[in-house]
Amino acid sequence: MSWLRIREMVRKEFIQLFRDRKNRVVLVAAPLIQLLVFGYVVNYDIRDIRVALIDQAQTRESRLLTDAFTAGRIFRITHRPADPHAMEELFLAGKADIGIRIPPDFSSLIRSGRTASVQILVDGSMSNMASVRISYAVTVLDRLNQLLLREIHGRDLQYGKIDARIRTWYNPNLDSQHFFIPGIVAFVIMLISLLLTSIAIIKEREAGTMEQLIVTPLKPFEFIIGKTIPYTVVAIGQMVLVMVFALYWFQVPLAGSVLALFFATCLFLLSTLGIGLFISTVSRTQQQAMMTTFFFILPFFMLSGFVFPIANMPEVVQWLTYLNPLRYFLIVIRGIFLKGVGLNVLWPQYAALAVLGALVFAGAVGRFRKRLD
Repeated sequence: MSWLRIREMVRKEFIQLFRDRKNRVVLVAAPLIQLLVFGYVVNYDIRDIRVALIDQAQTRESRLLTDAFTAGRIFRITHRPADPHAMEELFLAGKADIGIRIPPDFSSLIRSGRTASVQILVDGSMSNMASVRISYAVTVLDRLNQLLLREIHGRDLQYGKIDARIRTWYNPNLDSQHFFIPGIVAFVIMLISLLLTSIAIIKEREAGTMEQLIVTPLKPFEFIIGKTIPYTVVAIGQMVLVMVFALYWFQVPLAGSVLALFFATCLFLLSTLGIGLFISTVSRTQQQAMMTTFFFILPFFMLSGFVFPIANMPEVVQWLTYLNPLRYFLIVIRGIFLKGVGLNVLWPQYAALAVLGALVFAGAVGRFRKRLD
C-alpha cells in the first residue's frame, strides 16, 4: 500500500469536491438548515392547547374553572361555541385541541356539597399529545378541587396518601429538544456521509475519468481509502459545526467527553461510509445511487429509536434494529450529551459499531473492482 498514491487520490477528491462554489455552500449550510428545521419541528413539548369552551352555567364557580385553565400559558380559549354540535365542527376543522362543557347545574351541585361533572373532549387523532393534554387538564381540575374544598369547608382537607418526591435526572425540565437534538446531530452525519459517498465512484464513471484511474498503479484498497478520507474529514467537520450550533443555539448540555464522542463518530462513519461506497459500487448512475441511498435512510431512521421506542416495536423488527448502526450511535451520543457516561458504560455500543463498520467496509472493498463493467 502506497501512502503517496492515497495522498494524491485524497487531494484529487478535495479539489473536485470544493471546486464548485455551490458545493461549498451546501456542505456548510445544509447541515445547519436541517438542524434548525428538525430542532424546532421535532418537538413533543406542549405549550399551547387551544380550548373550545361552552359555559352553560355562567356563574362564579364556572368562571373560576375558566380562570383555572387560562391562568397558565398552556391552555388558551380560542372559541366559545354555542352548542356541542358547533364544538364538534371545530374538532373536525382542526381548530380546537380540547373541548370543555360546563353544565347548567354546575354551581348548584358544588354549593350543595355534591360532585359536579365537567365534560372534557380531546382530539385523539394524535394519541401521545392527547394523553398529555388530558393529564394537564386533570392537574388543573385537581387544583381547582382543592381551592373549592378549602372555600366551602373553611380549611384544607388532608387525607392519607403516598407523597411522591419526583426528581428528573439528566433532563430536569423535560425539554424534548435536549432529547431530540443529539439524535438530529447523528442523523445529519448519516445523511450527509451516505449521500456524498454513494455517488463517489459513480461520478468517476459518468465523468469518464475511470479509464484514467484504470491505467494508474492504484490498488482497489488504495482507491477506496482515497475516496473515503475526504468524506470522513467533511463529515467530522460538519459534526463539529452542528454540535457547536446545538450547544450554543439550542443550549443543549454536553455532559460527557468530546474525545469519546469523536471516537464514536469515527466508528459510526466507518459504517455509513462503507454503506455509501457499497451503494456506489452497485449503482450505474447518480440518480440510481441517490434513490438507493434514500431507500436505506428511511429504515435506518425508523428503526433507530430516534422517535419511536424500539421496545414498542414487534419482536421481529426489534431483531432487525441490531443491524442498524444509527441505533447504537444514538445511544452513545445521547449518553455522552445528557448523562456524561463514557466507554466504560457504552462499550457494547462501541463494539457493535466497530463490528458493523468493519463488515460493511470490508464488503465495499471486496465488491469494488478497478475496471469498467
